[in-house]
Amino acid sequence: MKTKTVQNTFDDITLWANLKEGDEKSFSILFERYYSDLVSYGNSLSPFEEKVQDCIQDVFTDIWVYRNGLQSSVVVKAYLLSSVRKRIARLHERDHIFRKSTSTDSVAFLLKFSVEHELIDDDYATKEKVSHLNKLLNDLPARQKEALYLRYHQGLSVEQIAEMLDVNYQSASNLLYRGLLTLRKEWKGAFSLIALLSSSTF
Repeated sequence: MKTKTVQNTFDDITLWANLKEGDEKSFSILFERYYSDLVSYGNSLSPFEEKVQDCIQDVFTDIWVYRNGLQSSVVVKAYLLSSVRKRIARLHERDHIFRKSTSTDSVAFLLKFSVEHELIDDDYATKEKVSHLNKLLNDLPARQKEALYLRYHQGLSVEQIAEMLDVNYQSASNLLYRGLLTLRKEWKGAFSLIALLSSSTF
């Protein structure tokens, strides 16, 4: 296998291209760069943490083994998140946790939103509103909540969300719109709703 000197500052496109050429360092950097995000997302789709980690390892193993056949033009983060989602869906089917399905619809989004109170002032009334916002977020349908997570926490585009959730662009856009509409009807705080969503923890 080839080995190149690669700095952490290299962008994903460069690292992906080097990986395809057999560069182990680039492969390792991408693994380290996205592992925590993939674990967080994987745990949102399955309550079995060890199996989630196994799925992530399997995704990276396949990437390395089949690197010569990988597409050259990909958004690496979206590709990895999507691959983990599909792997977990197959795991669910194999373990008969859900009924067999040809899509990833059987995977439910499990994680809970938690807007950081430290980002707002100490006003008690405002904190009460944020607590209410957390409840509203976690009461949303799973698909709407997952779409919001992917958009505002992982920074994916609507097109990428549509591909991940195996829906068309309009359906993905509708999931985001309906989720935000529900929240905006109730959120009366001065702090930006989008900023709060972007700073949410899981």
